[in-house]
Amino acid sequence: MAQTPNGTEQRTDQAVLNRDAKATFFEATYSGVLSFCRRPYAPDLSLAADVAVFGVPFDSAVTNRPGARLGPRAIRAASTQLAELDSHAWGFNPFHRLGVIDAGDIPLNPHDPATIVDQIFAGVAPIYEADLFPLALGGDHFIAYPLLKAAAQKYGPLALLQFDAHADTWDSLGALDHGTMFRRAINEGLIDVDHSLQIGLRTHTSSDFGLEQIPAHECHTLGPEALVNRILARVGAAKAYLSFDIDCLDPAFAPGTGTPVVGGLASWQILPILRGIGSLHLVGMDLVEVSPPFDHAEITALAAASFAYEVIAMKAAHL
Repeated sequence: MAQTPNGTEQRTDQAVLNRDAKATFFEATYSGVLSFCRRPYAPDLSLAADVAVFGVPFDSAVTNRPGARLGPRAIRAASTQLAELDSHAWGFNPFHRLGVIDAGDIPLNPHDPATIVDQIFAGVAPIYEADLFPLALGGDHFIAYPLLKAAAQKYGPLALLQFDAHADTWDSLGALDHGTMFRRAINEGLIDVDHSLQIGLRTHTSSDFGLEQIPAHECHTLGPEALVNRILARVGAAKAYLSFDIDCLDPAFAPGTGTPVVGGLASWQILPILRGIGSLHLVGMDLVEVSPPFDHAEITALAAASFAYEVIAMKAAHL
């Protein structure tokens, strides 16, 4: 261990040396073992914590460009600088208020597609059993189905708060399809449609399946404050699951995704929305469809990392 100029001890590799989920120490955040926002790495959930960030490196359900299996690694890499300073919006370090660990990646066998749902379900179940808030980094959007299934097993049908360019309620073309899983979840009673809504849509779908839909052009007209009010009014006191497809953003802000659609939201629109929904009873979240091979200068990965960070900071602010 080296010494800083003032004589204090200087350490690195906070991801493996820090064994307190509510502590941080000075380090060069761009160095050391990779973890989300340099949080302690604890795949065995052995540290006392409130939030478990974990990866689901799966993209065999995509319909266009692949690469989202590399998303968890890219989001972690882009998150490092977020660990350096207090939250700009809240003025405090969220990791000193909310215990956050990086629980690693769920082990999957991509060569045996029939096992994927059960493996993801089994991977997230211990996080729910430990009463931690699961924050999944995808992976393609299909992973939301087994994650929702695990959440609904604990809490019952959930309000879905979905940010997406696509409704993902089309007819299934097969067991693994990232454009059909919410229809499947609705049919299985996992989603409380009366308290659910989809934000940022800009591809045609023939039915809303009872979900409130706010297309992208309406989001632009309403603005973030009005959108927050719509979300709070619709979800109310229901237990809710947040599913964020990065293609909700316009490709100018998220080029690295599998099915980009022009006319989407900007990152500056999303941030105040996430900061404004702190009164919701969120029980889980996924952030999906970051495809690093199509990204530029980590633009997409940084947006994803920042949105995950904002949800953690928002939760810390409403303890």
